Amino acid sequence: MPISLYNTITRTKEPLTPIEPGHVKLYVCGITAYDYCHIGHARSALVFDMMVRYLRYRGLKVTFVRNFTDIDDKIIKRAAEQETTCTELSERFIRKFHEDMAALNIIQPDLEPKATEHVDEIIRMISLLIERGLAYQEGSDVYYRVNLFEGYGKLSGRQLDEMQAGARITINEAKENPMDFALWKGSKPGEPTWESPWGPGRPGWHIECSAMSRRYLGDTFDIHGGGKDLIFPHHENEIAQSEGATGCCFARHWIHHGFVTIKDEKMSKSLGNFLTIREVLALYPAEALRLLVFSTHYRNPLDYSDASMKDAVTGLERLYNCMDSLSKLPNGTDISESLIDQATQDRLLSLEDRFLEAMDNDLNTAQGLGLIYDTVKDLNRIRQTLGEKSSDIDITILKECGQTLTRLSGIMGLLNENPTTYLHDQKAEKLEDLEITPEEIQQLIEDRKIARSEKNWGQADEIRDLLLARSIELKDGPEGTSWHIKKD
Repeated sequence: MPISLYNTITRTKEPLTPIEPGHVKLYVCGITAYDYCHIGHARSALVFDMMVRYLRYRGLKVTFVRNFTDIDDKIIKRAAEQETTCTELSERFIRKFHEDMAALNIIQPDLEPKATEHVDEIIRMISLLIERGLAYQEGSDVYYRVNLFEGYGKLSGRQLDEMQAGARITINEAKENPMDFALWKGSKPGEPTWESPWGPGRPGWHIECSAMSRRYLGDTFDIHGGGKDLIFPHHENEIAQSEGATGCCFARHWIHHGFVTIKDEKMSKSLGNFLTIREVLALYPAEALRLLVFSTHYRNPLDYSDASMKDAVTGLERLYNCMDSLSKLPNGTDISESLIDQATQDRLLSLEDRFLEAMDNDLNTAQGLGLIYDTVKDLNRIRQTLGEKSSDIDITILKECGQTLTRLSGIMGLLNENPTTYLHDQKAEKLEDLEITPEEIQQLIEDRKIARSEKNWGQADEIRDLLLARSIELKDGPEGTSWHIKKD
């Protein structure tokens, strides 16, 4: 079954057929480097990280390019507010971005071009558009003639006539048409500037991606991606620029992920519901954020909340608990008969095929995770029913299925830690919040054991209640007393 991806420009799922067989060329719009990254940026990075991991898992070579916008109106404004240079500001937040990506365990792109390092390519593309009559100079500015590009609006589905009716020309702009957009902006006093045939100035926002993607991936490449907020005007304008300059199809496949919402409202600074990646990772494991992101299909809205993150933490612990239990399975005995029924065996052994079928269908991580959790449920049930004399066959099936689970979870960047170490560290962090140590808990369990042996049931109950008040639950079993932290 071929990999099928939803294509924004055709509004349908289509098989992924790379231009160069076996080699996918991917360009993703990166950040404008003027502030800390928020969880919307995290979702974008995680979605395309998952895509790259999956394509490579399926045996494809991937050339992954993600740019940095390091000159822009927002950067100029913020640099002035902080009394620093645009270069210092953008470089600082590019470093912060890389720190955030490392914390999320994001695969680094093959190339991370910056706009300011590709001004020559930008100037050449603008010159080509002027030669073709698709761009014009007004003073020190250069604009794109939207009316002359026949396919304008094909990505967003908007009609040019309707857009023109509602458009306005900003003060100091001298456009032929209100929908025309800037390719080159003449410099103002105190702004960074580059020399050009049209006078000193700087690139417009949209042109940088057209120029950089052409430089590294060619006139036509396989996949262009980003958030749905980039469909219009950014990606629409990229198509107009690139196809206007080259006469070739720009990108064959357009992938756009949904927004992150908080209480069903789009996250934004103006609403005061803005959360940075750093703020989230200070409270929760990075893999829990991954689990939350991939529990929803990438094209759908993702609603973020503390409750959903706590559920993700619990779900992650379920995965690690299962893997920890499998790692401690004893060796099987030489018993030829399996205790696992045939239907369950078939289900476990077909996990990878079923997972790949879900992922081939437009990267359906939500369905893939459902299969993983169904398998965890099966494994836990089997492990609990196996006796001391488990057959080699059953132990082999369990361990091989555990290896498959780890491998498939890795496509989403999950289960990277040693299970025992992860669970120990998470428990230690929770105990720190509860202001009690594992040694103190164990001593109280020993005291309770003595009280019970002396039939001092009142004292034994007091110890249990004391621990329960600290969110520590005890469980008595044949092998002794174990404890765990009570869930909220």
